[in-house]
Amino acid sequence: MSTHPESTAHAASANASSPAAGAGVTRQLARHAATLRYEDLPAALVAMTKQCVLDTLGVSIGASGLAEEGAIVADFVKDQAGKAESTILGFGWKAPACWAAFVNGSFGHMLDYDDLGDGSHPSIATIPVAFALAEKLGGVSGRDLITAIACGTDLHTRVAQAIDIPDWTITEGWFGTQLLGYISGAATAGRLLGLDAERIETAWGISYTQMGGSRQMAVGAATHLRSMQAGFSGHASILAAELARRGISGSKEIIEGRYGFFHNYVRSKTPDWPALVGGLGSRFPLLDVHGFKVWPACAYTRPTNAAALRLRQEHDLRPEDIEAVTIVGGTGGTRLLSEPIELKRRPKSSIDGKYSIPFTTAVMFAKGNVTLRDYTDEGLRDPAVLAMADRVTYRKGYEGEPLKGGKGGASAGSIGRTAVEVRTRDGRVLVCKPDAVPGDAKNPVDQKLLEAKFRDCVSFSPKPVSAKNIDRAIEMIADLENLPDATEILRTLG
Repeated sequence: MSTHPESTAHAASANASSPAAGAGVTRQLARHAATLRYEDLPAALVAMTKQCVLDTLGVSIGASGLAEEGAIVADFVKDQAGKAESTILGFGWKAPACWAAFVNGSFGHMLDYDDLGDGSHPSIATIPVAFALAEKLGGVSGRDLITAIACGTDLHTRVAQAIDIPDWTITEGWFGTQLLGYISGAATAGRLLGLDAERIETAWGISYTQMGGSRQMAVGAATHLRSMQAGFSGHASILAAELARRGISGSKEIIEGRYGFFHNYVRSKTPDWPALVGGLGSRFPLLDVHGFKVWPACAYTRPTNAAALRLRQEHDLRPEDIEAVTIVGGTGGTRLLSEPIELKRRPKSSIDGKYSIPFTTAVMFAKGNVTLRDYTDEGLRDPAVLAMADRVTYRKGYEGEPLKGGKGGASAGSIGRTAVEVRTRDGRVLVCKPDAVPGDAKNPVDQKLLEAKFRDCVSFSPKPVSAKNIDRAIEMIADLENLPDATEILRTLG
């Protein structure tokens, strides 16, 4: 593996109290993005990246057929016309690369079934960008695609881990996927376009001027916008990288500058600079925090799902045994997804259900699992689930436990602080505080589960995909590093 002496020296000397602690980090990161080699990637990261490709393509194709907003977004882009460069997943027709990244990136989160990093979803911010540009460019090998994606997800994770504010996406009001996606997506795009460090920094500057992702989009009727986070950042990322390649100039020092990312968006004066630049090219923090979703809902539902499933199995609970369920503690996001309780018990749309802990917990207690079909119109009206949801309430944490999360929110801070209490009709009180959830870094899922998830998601494609082609796509992704043209996968699924 290659190392960068200047990064190591910088990390060793970084001191958050020093005004100069972050000096030059944007250029360091740009140099890392421009020079990272496939040979630098540990085998574990290559394997994980291939699984991320499988998972992201699957959930995106599933959304193209299941999500009502999916057809709206696709139809809008189709009306714009333009060069037929890159495939719209699930539908099979092509659009300009930046618009394909917009649609496919939006698809990626519509089912809320996509993978997790440190409080956000790094794969949907990078993989749709990578495939859209690879199709436009032609002849991009599997190794080059893996390297570009690994570069983007590495930067996405590093920036997230440098944020020193607990539960920052809630307290500061941002969606981490979109906000960080302007950085990680532009790095992925710049890498595939062969930009040098100066032009990657320029691409970040152009992307930075488009940056957004306010959590206000999750309030009121703006439910569809929540799913389009990586669509906006993916479109902007390709646009930024293409303009940088053509010579348009962009802002410098967008990470550490006076009006840069940490000052303007995170509002932090003490970023963890060593977490951001330490071990560039030799340490890949995504390996420590990555998780795949085994249930298609917001990450904040994962601890309560895990606890509910464990209580159900260990005590052989049936729905008729349960008098009341109380969700206790967790992060600010746990409370946000639990109140107001009356609305959370009766979600009106699929995305509302996925962002409801009372509803999702009720599904788990009523059925013993949570699947894509539980968020269809029929699933949202299931009388058994709604009867269980009426028994679910929420209260703040146990005495002495503050209601706050770690730096990454749902994926880093909620496990161990969330509990589920069940009062049974025969008078017992059962409590579970999960220490891990299926699919997280400490409790990984196996390849067979991810393949089964992929098959289920692809079964909802508007343009049917044969079982033979699904099998072939799974085989090609598993052997991605040896494919001379990575986009053959899309042709197989299209």
